[in-house]
This record gives sequence, C-alpha cells and structure tokens, in this order.
Amino acid sequence: MEKKLILRGVLVGAVAGLLAFVFGRIFAEPQIAKAIDYESGRDAAQAALDKAAGLPAEAAGPDLFSRTIQADVGLGVGMIFFGMAMGALFAVAYTVCLGRTGALRARTLALVVAGGGFLAMYLVPFLKYPANPPAIGHEETIQQRSGLYLIMVVCSIAFLVAAVWLGKRLQARYGNWNATLIGGAVFVVAIGIVMLVLPSLGHLAYNKENFGNQATETPLPLTDSKGTIVYPGFPADVLFSFRFFSVAAQLLLWAAIGLFFGPLAERLLEPRRESADAPAQGPAPLPA
Repeated sequence: MEKKLILRGVLVGAVAGLLAFVFGRIFAEPQIAKAIDYESGRDAAQAALDKAAGLPAEAAGPDLFSRTIQADVGLGVGMIFFGMAMGALFAVAYTVCLGRTGALRARTLALVVAGGGFLAMYLVPFLKYPANPPAIGHEETIQQRSGLYLIMVVCSIAFLVAAVWLGKRLQARYGNWNATLIGGAVFVVAIGIVMLVLPSLGHLAYNKENFGNQATETPLPLTDSKGTIVYPGFPADVLFSFRFFSVAAQLLLWAAIGLFFGPLAERLLEPRRESADAPAQGPAPLPA
C-alpha cells in the first residue's frame, strides 16, 4: 500500500512540476531575463570603472549553456524532477498521517498535507530568506546562504510536526478549535524566534566587510570614486515580480499535488465506500 501511494505521489509530482514549469516559463522567466540584463550592464560599468582606475580587467568565463537551453530544457527538467521529489515526500507524509487524522476523507487529507508542505517547505523559509533572481547574491556567501536556508526549512518542518502533535494531545482537553489555535500559536512563536536568531543575508561577515551593514545582498547603486552614481541599483519592480511569481509557482505546484493525488488515493484507500455509495443495479424488488 505504501509503495503504491509513493508511486502515485511521484507521478503526480511530475505533472505538478510540469505545470509549475509552464507557469514559471511564462511569468518568471521574463523577470530572470531582466535580472541577467541588469547584471551584464552592471558588470560592464564595473569594468569601465576598473579600467579608468588602472585595474586589470577580469576575463569573463564562457557560458556553458545558452539562455534558450537554460530557460527551456534546464528549467523544465529541474522543475519536473523537483516536483517528483516533492511528490514523493508528500506521499510519505500522507502515509504517516493516515489513520491519525480522525475522520478526514482521502481527498481532504491530501489537501491538508499539501498545504502543510507548501507552508513548511517553502512559504515560511521564504519569509526569512526570499527567492532571488540572478544578479542578487555573492559567490563568496553561497555556502553560508545555503546553510541558513536549510536550517530554516528543517526548523519549519520540525516545528510544524511538533505543533500538529501538540494540537492532537490537547484536543481532548480543550476541543479541536482551541487545540488547533494553541498549536498554531506555538509554531508561530517558535519559528519567529528562529527568524530573529538567524542573521539577515546582508549581515554576513563577508557582506559587512565589503558592502557595509545592509539588510540584504540586493545590489546598491554603483558609484565612482567621487560618489557619483554610474549604474542604478537593482530594480525593485523586477525583484518584487520575481518573488511574487516564485511564490505563485510553488503554490501551483503544491495545490496540483494535493488536488491530483486526492482522487488517486481515494480510489486506492476507499474502494468499498465508493461501491457502497454507487446506486444498486437492476430493478427494485416487488413489494410482498
């Protein structure tokens, strides 16, 4: 039974990843192109400043893949495999929740688990460390940024599981509604403490040493030796649009997983109920 559910989760995840790719290709990819154009223009301006200052120019590395391949093949394959991985994790969580969630039907449970996955795996970590397009972020801080984001994901999942467990424990004493509110409040407080403790990306040691005490790694306006702005900072509208569409793509992914997985799980788990709900075949018996 568990293997069948996980296989369905992987298949549903692949379909959801494909849908998320189509959405991202239409809406998010233009923002990525704008970010890359900004990065190219800023690099050219920086090279001109370095040349004027007598500094050696840095040789640009060759692009291994064209933008077309990156936007189509790379993004598509990446989103499909990501969806398959999330679908498998979703199916495992769904299997664990079976029989432990009261009278929830298979479809309802699928939507609840998918909502929890979106919340814990993406939305909560996003609030602390939001997604960034190209041109935002320094190569020297990649390892630190990855570690901090992983900490946020692990804490979010762990605290959500703990909140659900606490709510179940308190259900008999305080009722379902109050127990849910208590569990939710505990989750918010716990994850809020983690967010306060973890540093902002602009406060990492490398960033503070080279760029000052900024809140993020978003590029500021580029200035010359006299303080004159020679290239603007990263466009705020591009950053907002990219983050908005990133959240929307993830919401679409998890919603598709929950909506598509529910009927498949219901057919597997509740065949007897469907048979009982089906109308009886043949004529009704004659009264005696």
